[in-house]
Amino acid sequence: MAAAAGAAVAAATAGQDEDPPLPGPPIGRRAVCSRPYFVVLMVFAHLYVLNVLGLLLFVHISSDDGDPEPGKESPSPAHDPPALPFSPGISSSHALPRLEGIKVGHKQKLELVPNKIHYMKTLSLKPLLFEIPDFLTEDECKLIIHLAQLKGLQKSQILPTDDYEEAMEMIDISQMDIFNLLDHNQDGQLQLKEVLTHTRLGNGRWMTPESIREMYAAVKADPDGNGVLSLEEFKQLNIRDFHKYMGSQKVKMSDLVRNSQHTWLYQGEGAHQVMRSIRQRVMHLTRLPPEIVEHSEPLQVVQYSQGGHYHAHMDSGPVFPETACSHTKLVTNETAPFETSCRYVTVLFYLNNVTGGGETTFPIADNRTYEEMSLIQNDVDLRDTRKHCDKGNLRVKPLQGTAVFWYNYLSDGEGWVGDLDEYSLHGGCLVTEGTKWIANNWINVDPNKRRQLQFQQEMAQYINSGDEDPSEWTVDKSYSDVHVEL
Repeated sequence: MAAAAGAAVAAATAGQDEDPPLPGPPIGRRAVCSRPYFVVLMVFAHLYVLNVLGLLLFVHISSDDGDPEPGKESPSPAHDPPALPFSPGISSSHALPRLEGIKVGHKQKLELVPNKIHYMKTLSLKPLLFEIPDFLTEDECKLIIHLAQLKGLQKSQILPTDDYEEAMEMIDISQMDIFNLLDHNQDGQLQLKEVLTHTRLGNGRWMTPESIREMYAAVKADPDGNGVLSLEEFKQLNIRDFHKYMGSQKVKMSDLVRNSQHTWLYQGEGAHQVMRSIRQRVMHLTRLPPEIVEHSEPLQVVQYSQGGHYHAHMDSGPVFPETACSHTKLVTNETAPFETSCRYVTVLFYLNNVTGGGETTFPIADNRTYEEMSLIQNDVDLRDTRKHCDKGNLRVKPLQGTAVFWYNYLSDGEGWVGDLDEYSLHGGCLVTEGTKWIANNWINVDPNKRRQLQFQQEMAQYINSGDEDPSEWTVDKSYSDVHVEL
């Protein structure tokens, strides 16, 4: 600035008669960097450096992922203020607690049971996925398996044919609408992978490019045999012919979407002490209110024998106007042709060590982007857990007592359930040796806040009325004959 001012003065006095300048420093001009100016500059520079160092130290301490040193305490989520329980009535203050993953590999200290510390590790951020070793003891794992065997297991089924056809008849949808739904890239032709991506046919059979071609040939859907259906070819088809063909096919267990057996174990008031304890631990882990956790599905126990698998799927589904949530549908008296289980959270427990295979795969965990069609490339289907489990982004090895926990939905930005998290796609890899036992605790929340709060009010009145034994709660009875798994 001093130099600029000097230049301005020189310009202003140009043309005037002046004596020649004397040798040495100019008289009456201050140096650009005077002593006071230099002192002030250094003070600000030192403050800036100290602030930067302080910020770096804070970030380093905050993101420390390792186990704490002996004698050193780290912040514990168990000491955070507990989540406020839901109270009757609809209020903007109602919000669902949601844990922070921080970053992959980050560890948090938890106190789920008295006098015992658990560590929760972030496995991925998309979906938000955690692993908690030793969530269950060896004795608890054995007891759950024993209780499931005593109750008896049934074969797991996916969308039985009769129910599927009946539901399809209830939907007023034209053949053109179906074509547009399947035609992902809207090029007027149905490629094999477009059909595969959207197809989950009625008898629970896992569809492959070969099985699609066989079906086309059987119903004469593809006259030129190129595996591509034009709009004109599709218009000539009778959709019922596809259902009839699928119903007439005998399939092996290995051909199904899911090859396993399962049962349900009650966890409500009056249940076995271990069942109640697990539910309480899940409540502490998720920090969700008792009104939500207690009115969710009972514990599902699943056995995969050698050769068992579950192709990649999502535990819940998007809720459209024509879709209802299974748990709130009981009390809201709303009719819909389709329903889904609206599972906000999944907590999966490994009940034994598996000799070979049986990992839980998350094929697209932490992908930068998600594109449904990219799941199938060059006849490699990332959802196929019998053939391509090793190609998924993340696999979790089944270790007895370990729990993995993830959110199936995103937040809506206002503390409630938002859109389905498509990165939560997961499956059970092929069990190559031995047997695999797992259990699932699903926490049900309706994305429609009004319906969820109405459900909680109705359930609270039902429980307080004392008309029926607690072990006969409506929610648990509603899942006693469930065969549909999403």
